[in-house]
Amino acid sequence: MTKYIFITGGVVSSLGKGIVAASLGRLLVSRGFKVSIQKFDPYINVDPGTMSPFQHGEVFVCDDGAETDLDLGHYERFIDINLAQINNVTSGSVYQTVIEKERKGEYLGATVQMIPHITGEIKSRLLKAKEHDNPDILIAEIGGTVGDIEGLPFIESIRQFRSEIGFQNSMSIHVTLLPYLPTSCELKTKPSQHSVNVLRSYGIQPEMLVLRTQVPVSKNEKDKLALFCSVDKDNVIECKDMNSIYEVPLYLEKQGITKQVLKILNLDDKPCDLSDWEKMVYNIKHPNKEIKIALAGKYTELNDAYISVVESLKHAGFKNSSKINIKWIASEEIKTLKEAKKHLEDVDGIVVPGGFGIRGIEGKLKVIQYARENNIPYLGLCLGMQCAVIEFARNVANLKEANSSEFDKFAPDKVVDLMENQKNIAGYGATMRLGAYPCKISPNTLAHKLYGCDMISERHRHRFEFNNDYKELLVKKGLVISGTSPDGLLCEIVENPSCDYFIAAQFHPEFKSRPQRPHPLFLGLVNAAIEKKLKKENEILV
Repeated sequence: MTKYIFITGGVVSSLGKGIVAASLGRLLVSRGFKVSIQKFDPYINVDPGTMSPFQHGEVFVCDDGAETDLDLGHYERFIDINLAQINNVTSGSVYQTVIEKERKGEYLGATVQMIPHITGEIKSRLLKAKEHDNPDILIAEIGGTVGDIEGLPFIESIRQFRSEIGFQNSMSIHVTLLPYLPTSCELKTKPSQHSVNVLRSYGIQPEMLVLRTQVPVSKNEKDKLALFCSVDKDNVIECKDMNSIYEVPLYLEKQGITKQVLKILNLDDKPCDLSDWEKMVYNIKHPNKEIKIALAGKYTELNDAYISVVESLKHAGFKNSSKINIKWIASEEIKTLKEAKKHLEDVDGIVVPGGFGIRGIEGKLKVIQYARENNIPYLGLCLGMQCAVIEFARNVANLKEANSSEFDKFAPDKVVDLMENQKNIAGYGATMRLGAYPCKISPNTLAHKLYGCDMISERHRHRFEFNNDYKELLVKKGLVISGTSPDGLLCEIVENPSCDYFIAAQFHPEFKSRPQRPHPLFLGLVNAAIEKKLKKENEILV
């Protein structure tokens, strides 16, 4: 029978519940358990696909095309699994389903209420996730903070569900903040006590507390929380701030979290193998190289908007025992090639990530032009590929007014245009080209060298495509189309062989990178950046 772990948060939001959930999943997987994770988000949006990156951060895309919360990216990276739509549940999707059932008469004329209809739908999503993955253990993270009015249906659903499946088959973990007051040099436990009291007032007694803290928690403070929150002393777990999120599983393991979780769930504690993870963390903490990568985007005010890109760069660095320093560049601040040089002359590589809308586009084009003309390793992602095509068309193929119809529908040379099957779509939510699609790699190309195979599968999230009307001209001018859809109709990867490393993809490779298995395109960029830096240093010495 599948066992369930429910993770809630208290005191403040953004505590790192997702990292705790992912870390616990990693520890359970290291013992041979099959684990799946589900995220419950209380917001009324059906999914985060139409939400601003400034508000919500990155939209993570799964193989099946689900647009999900960024925490699913952490889950996939830590546990090394592929998740799906069922693993991300929002209030909006729940309400939408219930209303659709009501309109169809499926409730036989009953008055539709929060209980049992909304809570029943939430519980059904837990069962569907179990049926989809058939895990030994399903971890369910509840977004937001206990006490938020929009989260109440989820808390009530957990209360009901635990009673129905038997309390021996589930447990509740409450992640809570212990504020540190530097003036008095003490940690305060009272906010956590109040948070647990709120959770208990809803009918849920947590079996375990995970304490988010800046400083070590003393035994006295743990014992105090155990007493006032009715939690076993061994189940009060410290989770101190770490330099890298990938250190968290090892830290929690030392705190004994997995042993206690398995004890509560009446499962045998199997031998644990974290040797590969420990080796990776050693490389993270002891780099022997250091490079600087520019990330030129339009949402740089919130780093979470590009979290998978940043983590993918780090993964490539781990492989090389290299520290990756990200230089954040707001593309809208770059107006000229001279300004681009000012921002980029000290970097070893450049990434232009995805995005939507015209803001900052001309700055991205200047960044790409500088990379191409100065042979700086370049990786373009989705919009970063489209901009690379526009820049090439303008400055190499001499199509001075080349553009995307997304930015100028009246441009004389629309080298990037709306996909044919997107032209009559009126809505925005879940209407793009989404999810995993196959891509055929051409032999004797940089892409083939990096991937080492003829066919790959990558995740997409876009509406606009390379316009094949300009394919012959741009290829004649030197652009290499190294990856296409299997039928050859859609351009997926372009390269510029005049540069040592210049490659751009229509898809989002960052969604498939893993800390112990970095994505080939990011690994190639980091390798090229290291080589460029060493070459530059040798030239200076000579």
